[in-house]
Amino acid sequence: MAIPISKPAIGKEEIRAAAQVLMSGNLAQGQRTEQFENGFSKYAGTKFGIAVSSGTAALQLGLQALGLKKGDEVITTPFTFAATANAVLHCGARPVFSDIEEKTLNIDPVKISQNLTKKTKAVLCVHLYGQPCDMASLAKICRQEGILLIEDAAQAIGAEYRGRKAGSFGVFSAFSLYATKNITTGEGGMILTNSGDLDEKIRILRNQGQTKPYRHEVISFNYRMTDIQAAIGIEQLKKIELLNKRRAENAKFLTDSLSSLKGIRTPFVSKNVKHVFHQYTIRVLNGKRDTLLEYLNKNGVGARVYYPEPVYLQPPYLKMGFRKGLCPVTEEACRQVLSIPVHPMLMQKELEKIADVVRNGMKEIS
Repeated sequence: MAIPISKPAIGKEEIRAAAQVLMSGNLAQGQRTEQFENGFSKYAGTKFGIAVSSGTAALQLGLQALGLKKGDEVITTPFTFAATANAVLHCGARPVFSDIEEKTLNIDPVKISQNLTKKTKAVLCVHLYGQPCDMASLAKICRQEGILLIEDAAQAIGAEYRGRKAGSFGVFSAFSLYATKNITTGEGGMILTNSGDLDEKIRILRNQGQTKPYRHEVISFNYRMTDIQAAIGIEQLKKIELLNKRRAENAKFLTDSLSSLKGIRTPFVSKNVKHVFHQYTIRVLNGKRDTLLEYLNKNGVGARVYYPEPVYLQPPYLKMGFRKGLCPVTEEACRQVLSIPVHPMLMQKELEKIADVVRNGMKEIS
């Protein structure tokens, strides 16, 4: 069987916790959700945590609570999952795509200044693949310009910048708890903030816009997390440091095994960060990425491309007037990036197979 690109680390503890909720009869949002929120926010170092139904919902609700509206602009990266920019559009605001750094593949602080206008309300950064952005530079820009800093930390639970957890820098941060993430609740998301006002607004928006039963102050929908999901999340959170440690060890093995190969680049890790390797992403040069991808999948190594094209080249964005050539560093990365398994459930023999297949594949296609 192929080695999967990801595999959730679900054990007896999670199964037992979910079963206890099922047997209790109290399945919807309740005490376990509150416990999970408190544990998550304490772990990340923020005052408030709000559990929601997905990472996308986390972004959407946070932006909506900030009061973004038509005519506002949010600077963000085009090298991410489309949900990042879609959430901006959903609020009526317009995403402004700013190019990425060549090495880290995160948004480039230097290029943000070229995209600032009087309409700019926020910078929405993405800690791609589990590596934090240059938060000092981003915070400085936002402070000087009087705009908000928001973190899409969907892939970065447990990651750190200068000893501080990703998700603790912005006015709010959004996490995903999808099945492929470093910890999971199956589906789910989390919003972190230090603002009591934002916490209150998001909780109302999460629950049909209700301030009390059947009193709907604003139009909203159901974005709640269930206690079944939260029970799993509580157990997952206990394991996050161990799971991230295994990811880092697996990444080191892969880098040690592959860094000397001609025609590929192994991941660059910035100084002063803790990279949690949601994905281990190499760059395949000379236009041979897709050929290597096909070879890996044929030979039992589940590999995928995250992401094959910039967000602004997706059909809805093309209709808005975005065109190829907007962010050249991003477009080059889209042609080269290839993610291979790094998840914590890998056995040593599987890591060795991954490295061997990549090496053999590079020889085959050279």
